[in-house]
Amino acid sequence: MDHTANWEQIAGKWKQLRGEARKKWGELTDDELLQIDGNREMLAGKIQEKYGIAKEDVNKQIDEWAAKLKV
Repeated sequence: MDHTANWEQIAGKWKQLRGEARKKWGELTDDELLQIDGNREMLAGKIQEKYGIAKEDVNKQIDEWAAKLKV
């Protein structure tokens, strides 16, 4: 799967998908999710900051989450 193309769809539908992100990463606030606005790097950075996990693990989590979304 081409993650870049898939992420463009996710970014385009971020308003609808914020709730899904919140379910997956409950430590992220609504304000943070609004700020992220579909930016994958920003999402990764916030997850790293909140959960204290390595960047490669964060990217794996995001890829797995994105693959399950119906976009």
